[in-house]
Amino acid sequence: MHKMWCWLIVFHLFVLYDFVHCITLTEVRVPKHTIRGHAVKLECHYDMEGEALYSVKWYKDGREFYRFVPRDDPPGSVFPQPGIAVDLENSTSEQVILDPLDLSSSGKYRCEVSAEAPSFQTVSDHGEMMVVVLPDQDPYITGGKPRYQIGDPVRVNCTSGRSKPAVHLTWYINGDPAEPGLVKRYEPRITGADKLETSVLGLEFRVKPKHFKHGDMKLKCLATISTVYWKSNEESVEGEKLQKAPTLESRRAVSADSRADRVQVIVTLVKTVNVR
Repeated sequence: MHKMWCWLIVFHLFVLYDFVHCITLTEVRVPKHTIRGHAVKLECHYDMEGEALYSVKWYKDGREFYRFVPRDDPPGSVFPQPGIAVDLENSTSEQVILDPLDLSSSGKYRCEVSAEAPSFQTVSDHGEMMVVVLPDQDPYITGGKPRYQIGDPVRVNCTSGRSKPAVHLTWYINGDPAEPGLVKRYEPRITGADKLETSVLGLEFRVKPKHFKHGDMKLKCLATISTVYWKSNEESVEGEKLQKAPTLESRRAVSADSRADRVQVIVTLVKTVNVR
């Protein structure tokens, strides 16, 4: 009977030990978007809650590529795989540096932290990362005419440089997003061995007086890729209102002349590139 009580006490002590000492991951930081050719820092922060650290391991798409074991000499080890170039000198138990990145570096990254005996607890968490190829050219607008009049059709295209993934394009008229019915969408063009994508977005509408704010109309194309790329190209169109023709005595003549009082637009393309 005495032995049984001893074993029960030992069992409860182990349960209590496991309950009180539980390692936790406080943060696993994997950037959602990074840039090809740049370096990236993956972070894994944890609280051992009094336990001794056995190892920290990093995986990409299920395959281990970096291991940190404090009792080893040196503590850091690398396991090569495509798209992974570890800067071992600057990698530690809480961070691993990849430098440089390429398209094959995209994937799911998981950090796994393990405690020493007797608990052998293991905790892990992950994040997705996409490597971006920035456009090789700023967005540009084509198709504009040197002159427009009220009622004339506007047919312009905005084209991005080659990138991965495809650039998201948005048209603005006088600072407001263009109505969906005015926008013409095209499938991205994929070219080259690296399969980079070129985006094209059309804008079609007829010129109306409302398109001119204080005699000026601005057409802007904004190109973005998440939070890593944000550039725009703007064309400013200035309008002039012609003088009224002389008023004649007959109503018929007045009616005819009133048609000559339409706003005519003289287009001046003042191209600016806004970078943000």
